Amino acid sequence: MFYSDNQLVKYIGIEIGLRKENFKTSIMKNKKLLFGILFIGLLASSCYTEVIVDDDFIEESPINTALVLESYDLWYVNINKTRGKGEVPFLQRAFTISFDRGIIYANNNLSGLGKIGNGLGIDVGEYATYSGQVEIDHDVDGLWLIEVYALDNNTLELYDPQSNTSYVLEGYQRNNFDYDMVFYDNIHYFLQEYQVWEKTYTSTVGALNEFDAENYLQFFADGGGFFRSSIDAQAVPLTNIQWDYEGDYRIYDVVNDATLKTLTLDYDFLGNDYFELYVINDSTIELYHVSSGTVYEFTGRGYIQYLKSNDGTGKKRSKTNNPVMDVTRQRNM
Repeated sequence: MFYSDNQLVKYIGIEIGLRKENFKTSIMKNKKLLFGILFIGLLASSCYTEVIVDDDFIEESPINTALVLESYDLWYVNINKTRGKGEVPFLQRAFTISFDRGIIYANNNLSGLGKIGNGLGIDVGEYATYSGQVEIDHDVDGLWLIEVYALDNNTLELYDPQSNTSYVLEGYQRNNFDYDMVFYDNIHYFLQEYQVWEKTYTSTVGALNEFDAENYLQFFADGGGFFRSSIDAQAVPLTNIQWDYEGDYRIYDVVNDATLKTLTLDYDFLGNDYFELYVINDSTIELYHVSSGTVYEFTGRGYIQYLKSNDGTGKKRSKTNNPVMDVTRQRNM
């Protein structure tokens, strides 16, 4: 097709105008794309405290939910703050859980806490995040879609709509995790993590008393706190221990002293013994016999590892409400 000079000038003008418009549109699209990239980058790099709202649903994006869950190394499951009559089995068992780049870890034992899995515990499943939700694919307990709420800067609520149950998680980094708090808050579980506690030390200071002869203790969860003791010689095989005494035991909190627990052993037909109870390490406890002034150390034998399953190797925690004593610490540390 042929154009006159005027038509050709007009056509060229239209073509230049269209190209200018296309160029402007392209610039706008690139600006929008760049803004989007910058926004996502800022969002992903921002501290999670700028994302959450107190006691509110985390609903902005899956990135925000992941940032919140991964912002602390360890989440302590404060079982006494659980609300609801149902349960999420893997949360009911765990002392701590951790979210690390798609893998969820749990510490189901107090013994080994801070050591196993570089402090995070054992690998129990995988997770993916959505807006205000986390989907957990647990190795044994299956698939769970759980809502995530922020209560404050280091406290979360995980809510399971199916069972109408909420768990409160308190965040810690590994270098400032309060191990003493966890042990003393859950000391009755610690006593049950070993088949037997063997006496390995008796102080030379202290009056003679009948407990001097007892070399083994065994604590059970059944029956509201049942125990057995034995005067068998030390270092015998566990299966050969003959149990000489039994009764009920009870652990007490102490007013204004979070790192002191007291223990009573109420023997059937034989009265009772009263001790101050201290945790030395994750396999050793100390019993201070207040009436005689004698210090005993017991070492755990026959470690019971609570793994992932519901077949008896995965002890579930429940709310505890220890009775309280108003006493003064007698042991001079």
